[in-house]
Amino acid sequence: MYLIPIAWIYVALMMAVAEATNSNGTVLGALVTFVLYGLLPIGLLLYFMGTPARKRARLELEARQNQALAQAQSTGEEYSSSQPDTGSKPPADPIAPVRKEP
Repeated sequence: MYLIPIAWIYVALMMAVAEATNSNGTVLGALVTFVLYGLLPIGLLLYFMGTPARKRARLELEARQNQALAQAQSTGEEYSSSQPDTGSKPPADPIAPVRKEP
């Protein structure tokens, strides 16, 4: 699974080394090359590849919470969730927005 990202990081690293050692190249250019051609695309790729696992973990957590809630309701105990109480009212703005006078 991680073979392609490792290979692409190697290619981007070699591009950065070539940029730094070139007579017209700079270390800053090599760093920018490595970040823009290596780290950012691989970071996005790994994030997108991890989406199904994150979704599976979220659904599993919700199922466990629903199971605990059902168990607490059947035994008559009070259920305490790890989720904060959001309430039904929106949060109030403590500071009024400043407006220009006409």
